[in-house]
Amino acid sequence: MLRCELEYFFGALRFFTRLPVPAWVGHSSAALDHSARYFPAVGIVVGALAALAYLLASSFWPTTLAVLAAMGTAIYLTGAFHEDGWSDMVDGFGGGWEKAQILSIMKDSRIGSFGAIALVMLLLARFCALIELAPPTIPLSLVAGHALSRFAATTLLRGLDYVRDEGKAKPLATRIGYGELAFAAGTAALPLLLLPALPALVGCMLAALATLWLARLYRRRIGGYTGDCLGATQQLAEVAFYCGLLCDFS
Repeated sequence: MLRCELEYFFGALRFFTRLPVPAWVGHSSAALDHSARYFPAVGIVVGALAALAYLLASSFWPTTLAVLAAMGTAIYLTGAFHEDGWSDMVDGFGGGWEKAQILSIMKDSRIGSFGAIALVMLLLARFCALIELAPPTIPLSLVAGHALSRFAATTLLRGLDYVRDEGKAKPLATRIGYGELAFAAGTAALPLLLLPALPALVGCMLAALATLWLARLYRRRIGGYTGDCLGATQQLAEVAFYCGLLCDFS
């Protein structure tokens, strides 16, 4: 039982990051179906390593450079997997009118004007939000943001259908069960407990609104989701969470 759960976790880690996993972990589509519950756990790992990069960099450099180091670390660890999904999604939905056209644009490896502009704006928004946080809270915010945003993407596996016959996310296309979704939610909630309650709640609300808006867009325009849609949801939810932490109600 424990070995199976470890295989599911390491399978998710291998799928979404460049981090090494034990040699005994297999390449099973069936196992990857069950790995969705561990997406927030992968986020905790990526966020923790990004937070470590921030702490090391902040020992020598100002907050701006330390935040850039953290962002660069996360992008390197994931191979810009989710950022690529964001730019592809915006290209497809920005340049396409019908489902087939949108899917065709998203599948194109080239980046268009919509995607390039959206990617630059997203990275700037993430950077600006992080540097506005109190420096001591940035490491915890990174861990929480990466975990929560991956849970946001995981919810699409429950609420929407996969719309391609094949693709990077095809092994994940099995609809996640409520028990697995609850486990993922609990994992995503753990880092939130270390943040101030009200800002964390607002951050979660903004991330949820971003996820619901995108889910509605996906359902209306293409009838479901693709792998790029999952990556785009993770990206926007993460930025929305950081923005929520900055809300001032005083």
